[in-house]
Amino acid sequence: MDSEQQAQHNETRGLARELLGHARSFFRRTFNIREGRAPYAVIRKRFVNGARLNGTHLCILIVAMLIACIGLDTNSDIAIVGAMLICPLMGSVLAMAYGVATLDRRLTAEAVAGLVVQMALCLVTSTIYFRLSPIASTTAALVDNSTPTVWDLSIALAGGFAGGLGNSRNQEPATLISGVAVATALMPPLCAAGYGISISDASFFLAALYEFGINVVFIALAAEAVLLALRVPLHRDLNDDGIVDPEEAWLTDKLSRRVRRCVVLGTIVFAIPCVALTAGSIGSASEGVEDGYGVTETTRELQAILPGFENYTVGVDVSSGSGDDGAVTRQTVARVATDEPLDAHERETAEKLIRLNVPQLDRVEFTP
Repeated sequence: MDSEQQAQHNETRGLARELLGHARSFFRRTFNIREGRAPYAVIRKRFVNGARLNGTHLCILIVAMLIACIGLDTNSDIAIVGAMLICPLMGSVLAMAYGVATLDRRLTAEAVAGLVVQMALCLVTSTIYFRLSPIASTTAALVDNSTPTVWDLSIALAGGFAGGLGNSRNQEPATLISGVAVATALMPPLCAAGYGISISDASFFLAALYEFGINVVFIALAAEAVLLALRVPLHRDLNDDGIVDPEEAWLTDKLSRRVRRCVVLGTIVFAIPCVALTAGSIGSASEGVEDGYGVTETTRELQAILPGFENYTVGVDVSSGSGDDGAVTRQTVARVATDEPLDAHERETAEKLIRLNVPQLDRVEFTP
């Protein structure tokens, strides 16, 4: 009897292993990203072209930034999306990812330099616009693009993966790259950073610049992961002398492993403030009322613009009249708590943001 049970047990285990093997083979075939891959030379050309700047490229960049500024200044989603569609910043980010993945130092330096030049041009353009704009104010769209969260990080990872995968396919990736540019929103945070410069608000500027950095770093990280999965060849000629000897090939492999570890560690450290900001936002919002008044989003916005922000709640105050009719009065009241008094401009800005989500608001109370 024992031998029969053992035989059945062995047969069951064998069947389970066979099914597991079939399942693994199915998933390998279904999610095989190497299938349909373009030749390595084509992949390199597509990624490298994004790092090259010319007059047309920079003119399009300025036009896109102006459209983004108008969109953020007027809360126009159509204008913001239009700016992201023609924004050429994604090319430099993907070129940087290719340079790091293949250990091509010259390409990496060229891509980083190109990105820095474009950032500077965008900041100058947006700062001038908001200085000259007669309606410039801290809109909800500007605040949204200066408050980095883990959701921005997740979108950047997904967008970078899609961008890297799209650039490596046999078919032209133009439509997919445009979609990635809209999803990852590289330009609006730079525009918000320019607004921070125009109003001389260092905290607003740094928050927006950090959100832009989150997008760049995690788009590049995901695109690099795709390139490594596709086994794109490394740039083994470390001395750029046209000769690759065995020692140089061995050093390249060793350097590649070290660079991967440094990149992963660096991105984790870079993401810590973003995670902390998101946790603080969620913690503050959880103390509020039901989110019919947009407490979660408004909390995140107030946290970005108010110094010493502690808490935000919305509630309904009920009181009975002192006259003969004894009428009951209901008032919608928002309460903002900070650890230091706010000046008149800060209170006015906070109230404008709150009224966007609570149009029936009766009054705002600030503590202290």
